[in-house]
Amino acid sequence: MEPTDHLFRRESGRMVATLTRIFGIHNLALAEDVVQDAFCRALEVWKFHGVPENPSAWLMATAKNRALDVLRRERTARTFAPELGRMLDSEWTLAPAVEELFGAPAIHDGQLRMMFSCCHPRLPEEAQVALMLHILCGFSVDEVAGAFVSSHAAIEKRISRAKKVMAGSKRLFDVSGQGDLSVRLPAVQRALYLLFNEGYHGASPESAVRAELCREAMRLTALLLDHSPAATPATRALSALMCFHAARLPARVDAAGDLRPLFEQDRSRWDVRVIAEGQRQLDLSATGPELTEYHVEAAIAWVHTAAHGVEDTNWGMIVSLYDQLMAIHPSPVVALNRAIATAQREGPQRGLEEIRKIAHSDRLASYPFYHAALGEFEFRSGRHEVARQHFLTALTFVRNPMERRFIEQRIGACKVGSPVG
Repeated sequence: MEPTDHLFRRESGRMVATLTRIFGIHNLALAEDVVQDAFCRALEVWKFHGVPENPSAWLMATAKNRALDVLRRERTARTFAPELGRMLDSEWTLAPAVEELFGAPAIHDGQLRMMFSCCHPRLPEEAQVALMLHILCGFSVDEVAGAFVSSHAAIEKRISRAKKVMAGSKRLFDVSGQGDLSVRLPAVQRALYLLFNEGYHGASPESAVRAELCREAMRLTALLLDHSPAATPATRALSALMCFHAARLPARVDAAGDLRPLFEQDRSRWDVRVIAEGQRQLDLSATGPELTEYHVEAAIAWVHTAAHGVEDTNWGMIVSLYDQLMAIHPSPVVALNRAIATAQREGPQRGLEEIRKIAHSDRLASYPFYHAALGEFEFRSGRHEVARQHFLTALTFVRNPMERRFIEQRIGACKVGSPVG
């Protein structure tokens, strides 16, 4: 990725959120235009003078000056943020008000407001996540479409409809009102969870692992942790879960670019610093009576990180935790993961029995790792040809070259009768 692309990703969301707070959410398109102008100006100036020592500050200053120009030129032609009120009427109040909103505390607050605004209760989950990626993370429509394995036209329509719903709010969500915040917080947490999952094991056609999505989910979760009313036990559990999974990212893909499942990963490559932060957040999450799916999933991930290898993993505890998760948030995927853990504890035949008991297993029909799990258990039971058929079925549903190579390796093992995994 070019430095300017990385810079756009890093700064775009901060700038759009700040400008939207100034212009009003009904002028979101204007805020995005000003950000685009700032980047175009940067490309022109930096080409001749070089990248400044602090490019982020340069971009923010450019966006601020452009915002002042817009406000001065159009304050009689359009309405802006209601909270600015009469401060727009005089140069004595206009410039200081904009200067304050471009200060570090206000920029942080603006991103938080935008995040909660993206999770409007009238928007479906996929629209909330798409908005976060597009507005707060600086992803283009094509990049969002790639993350969701959808067409440019479909994502453009989804984002456009979502922006119209947001515009009806007139102003960004007020994160200072704890009552309203607590109502919308679960939707924000869910959107961040889905964003991280899309990066960690999503359906992107390019790669099975999109680390940049994981990083953006963690960055936005950190904003919640920095805001006391949003730093609830559930938010801390969500952060812990992300940390435990993110710590494994260096080992998820090997030197040849092949996907490596948990059982085969080089655990010496796991990031111990990120694991330690996950443990700290998990400890902090253990307050109050609430037990969420994030608590249980984080606990499962912690058991894996605490083990030196597959052999000394406490599979009994993991199965028990999956039982809790099924009680809190049942789904066919959770049941599949529980079946895999059961097979590790009691053998492949028991794993097959548990998979066959999964309710609504038809929802897993196009999930390649459902068929791959059946193949693994059949192989370990000595039925190599049956296993091969399951892997061939899995191959028809792979979503990217990484998954294809992974399944093809399994098919190859079936042919020669060598161990799988």
